[in-house]
Amino acid sequence: MDKQGPVVLESLLKQDYYENCPGCKVDRRKELQRGLPIKQVLTIWIIVLSTALTISSLFPFLYFMVKDFHIAKQEEDIGYYAGYIGSAYMLGRALTSVMWGTIADRFGRKPVIIIGCAAVVVFNTLFGLSINFWMAISMRFLLGSLNGLLGPIKAYACELVRDEYQSVGLSAVSTAWGTGLIIGPALGGFLAQPAEKFPAIFSSNSIFGRFPYFLPCLIISLLALPVTIACFWIPETLHTHNSDNISSQISYDVLESASPRSTDNVDLKEGSETTSKSSLLKNWPLMSSIIVYCVFSLHDMAYSEIFSLWAVSPRRLGGLSYSTQDVGVVLAISGCGLLVFQSSLYPLVEKMIGPIMVSRLAGIVSIPLLTSYHYIGMLSGIGLSILLNCASLVMNVLSISIVTGLFILQNRAVEQHQRGAANGIAMTLMSLFKAAGPAGGGALFSWAEKRQEASFLPGDQMVFFILNIMPHTSD
Repeated sequence: MDKQGPVVLESLLKQDYYENCPGCKVDRRKELQRGLPIKQVLTIWIIVLSTALTISSLFPFLYFMVKDFHIAKQEEDIGYYAGYIGSAYMLGRALTSVMWGTIADRFGRKPVIIIGCAAVVVFNTLFGLSINFWMAISMRFLLGSLNGLLGPIKAYACELVRDEYQSVGLSAVSTAWGTGLIIGPALGGFLAQPAEKFPAIFSSNSIFGRFPYFLPCLIISLLALPVTIACFWIPETLHTHNSDNISSQISYDVLESASPRSTDNVDLKEGSETTSKSSLLKNWPLMSSIIVYCVFSLHDMAYSEIFSLWAVSPRRLGGLSYSTQDVGVVLAISGCGLLVFQSSLYPLVEKMIGPIMVSRLAGIVSIPLLTSYHYIGMLSGIGLSILLNCASLVMNVLSISIVTGLFILQNRAVEQHQRGAANGIAMTLMSLFKAAGPAGGGALFSWAEKRQEASFLPGDQMVFFILNIMPHTSD
């Protein structure tokens, strides 16, 4: 009996391995790999970064872009129109995320990743060439509709590495995403209006003079182009074979925990129940994490737009009178600090206290931090610069820690064959909330600017108060 045990295990493993299945090949490679999967993590990081750069890269110059379109009747109304452009991307993504998740489960993660990267190259470039308000909205909407990889890439990150490194893989997704949400606006702030900032290099008669917001969009698209080409050579992780037996992932788990004495009586009924989980909408661990994720995503998007609008708006309206370049410096510093934290400290903290506790603590600490923004804005000179940079860095670290923890919870709540659809649902609902973020944030900011003399929470105090209460209702 003892001699037959290993033979039975080996034969079962062979039955579950399909030579022409890309998912099986990845699983076999994972079984043989030892040590930190640096190559796989870097692959995930670069893909997500190349697409995440576009999400909020427009915020530092959006105020000036809308102003140049001459659609706002007064300066206080610019925030409303800026919110519509900011929301167009998320609205497009909300309408198509489930579709892309289903395609990823049916045809593979790789095609969705390639199409998403290619969409960045095309439509982000066209957005920089926008000549009016409606063209800008259309290009952002199409970019969001066709860039559907941010859902499936989370499933891909779990499937590309061994189980013990899933938190590292998902941390790479959220790190790249968070870095893109910081570095993207930094690029937008530095490179927008180049003919005004660098007249010795860019002529006012050149294409960059006629289209002052084209350069940052072009740079981001050029960064995404080689990534799009390289994606043709990344491995596919989806299992393409159609088997009535237990899926290979479940089989490996069962076999690893089975003793030789029990291998003849593997509980097939239990395995089949595991693989045929109930509807995703009835999966409470999944849906609860998605609900919290949506609320924090709404807050994160509203904060991203409001911070940039607040920083560049004039002092008389409660802002900081920063230039796009000043905003770019702040966001670049935050991005560097965020990258260091997520790549080195977050996996250690998550191992010690778990993703739920990380998210809760980050949410609690963000309350006094957001409250301090109004008082930081009352400063000037080097004091303002130091405190604003510190607050922005800590705020972004807290935000991305919450998102990473929720990523982990979502992907642990489902099996492989459900991950594409589960992440598609998460992206759809999250995108709906994020679509409301810029529109609501822009409207809130414009309204607050008009009540500078109010007796209760005047001006930006109301903005940061509402930002504070928004996510903590979900705790």
